[in-house]
Amino acid sequence: MEFFRYTRTFNFMGKSRVAMIMSIVLVLASYALLATKGLNYGVDFAGGTVVQVKYDTAAPIDKMRDALKGNSLFSGATISEFGTPDEVVIRMKTTTGNVTTDIGDETRVALKGSGNFEIRRVDIVGPTVGAELKEKGVMSLLLAVLGILVYVAFRFEWRFAVASIVALVHDISIALGMVALFQIDVNLDVLAALLTILGYSLNDTIIVFDRIREGVTGNRMQDLESTINESVTRTLARTTLTSLTTFFVVFTLFMFGGEIIHAFAFTLLVGVVVGTYSSVFVASPILLWFGFDVKNYHNKLAEKAKRAAEKQKMRDQFDQGVV
Repeated sequence: MEFFRYTRTFNFMGKSRVAMIMSIVLVLASYALLATKGLNYGVDFAGGTVVQVKYDTAAPIDKMRDALKGNSLFSGATISEFGTPDEVVIRMKTTTGNVTTDIGDETRVALKGSGNFEIRRVDIVGPTVGAELKEKGVMSLLLAVLGILVYVAFRFEWRFAVASIVALVHDISIALGMVALFQIDVNLDVLAALLTILGYSLNDTIIVFDRIREGVTGNRMQDLESTINESVTRTLARTTLTSLTTFFVVFTLFMFGGEIIHAFAFTLLVGVVVGTYSSVFVASPILLWFGFDVKNYHNKLAEKAKRAAEKQKMRDQFDQGVV
């Protein structure tokens, strides 16, 4: 079913300079936020202890702070709401070294008399494990980017590969900048969201690149800028439907999914927006700036077809017993 019909070709490349300036400003602002505010690493990467407590009524946070002061185990602990006023999390940057100490039981004893409550969750991650998770998380991102670079270079050519990697770095940088701006806890959920952004943005970019390659292959007389404009216009319906559908699903998770997936949904929400934008206004213009030559591309295709024909001719001669 075709929801959209294009009656004219939109001049996307005519707006590419303004779009790239805006992208550069956003990326630089993201790096500035990362340098000044930094990332707020959660327990998964920084190590520590998280205790989730749910009360029958609104949690008496001030009373809880006073109660925890009497126990050295909770020294430096922070208490904050977790989605609703009756649910809170207690975060500590340290972990108990005594394997016989149950932090859940210690919390029950410390908060006794503050109201009716239950311990919903206790997460403990040592600093060594947290550092290892952080290292492996960064490594997974780098390996994913490297794999994408090799795949796109093999499927298209090196200019397409560089353009796609620049777009992916653009998306991840802005997503991390927004995470730093709002001080979202960076944990394994955020890492999963970043890897999802890589896949989503690459999928959008590959579809646009496929259209561009088809346009270049089918019309050798048309200049590259016109081909890109026509190719992006032809994918506009698909991009609009896919992006809006994904956006509404992720937005629903962000609004109603609960605090437990808030960081994941927020990061992915930013990634869907910038990933869709970068496929059109970041990846495509780079092909122009890198000097992609339509005539040279056709010459390569002709040479490739010639070699294939020669190989097929040799196979036919071999099958017929002709050396």
